[in-house]
Amino acid sequence: MADMAASPNGQTRHEPVIEVRDLCNRFGDHIVHEDLDLDLLRGEILGVVGGSGTGKTVLLRSIVGLNTPASGHIRVFGEDLIQLSARARSRIEQRFGVLFQGGALFTSLNLQENIAVPLIEHAGLKRPEAEKLARMKLALTGLPPDAAVRYPSELSGGMVKRASLARALALDPEILFLDEPTAGLDPIGAAAFDRLIVTLRDALGLTVFLVTHDLDTLYSTCDRVAVLSQRKVLVADTLEKVAATKDDWVQDYFNGPRGRAASYAFRDHLEKRNQEQ
Repeated sequence: MADMAASPNGQTRHEPVIEVRDLCNRFGDHIVHEDLDLDLLRGEILGVVGGSGTGKTVLLRSIVGLNTPASGHIRVFGEDLIQLSARARSRIEQRFGVLFQGGALFTSLNLQENIAVPLIEHAGLKRPEAEKLARMKLALTGLPPDAAVRYPSELSGGMVKRASLARALALDPEILFLDEPTAGLDPIGAAAFDRLIVTLRDALGLTVFLVTHDLDTLYSTCDRVAVLSQRKVLVADTLEKVAATKDDWVQDYFNGPRGRAASYAFRDHLEKRNQEQ
């Protein structure tokens, strides 16, 4: 869980690093978001959930600059991204790391070449230096040294996720955006990836915006959860408070059979960890 301590750069944790206000997204006549408000707090892992069509990925893409909202404000580190020049916005976006659902690795490049791309293009590193740093990023995500020269087609789904995460971490971002990071992974692989996210958040001082439908991921990683519903954020709070929200979708999601199983599994994990300590 995120705490209230100061971050390494002296800034107070739990201050908003992203403030979304009155956000509207529409595609033709279809309105996805209308007057949506949401804060992402420094040092937290925020899980974003909602039913199909509620615009979870659209919201993520709007914040990172891949979708242009119809109206509203997105303030990051105090700067309104929608009002900034392209150059100023790019400077802020380089403080983001993004893991897309499909991984989005270049299939014609091996892993160290994939991760070197942003280091060469945005950090201005020479290829040998960039590839050396790329190998360090791969190790950070738990991949073996020989993975560096392998191609995405030669990897398991779990290894592709870790390689994609390594690329998202290439420029030492302050905010990490994850879109369904455990989708397609088996339960063991998903649990390992969840632990990795928490470990990296704690070790690197990251703030994490996490879109997911995986209840196990919510319980094992998230400090707060935001529920999208009816074009807005219905509630954003701790898991316990969100699960108690009087809404049909929330009750079905958190308190149905799958939700109860995830909750019990997490409580059992905490009890075992406390006993070991």
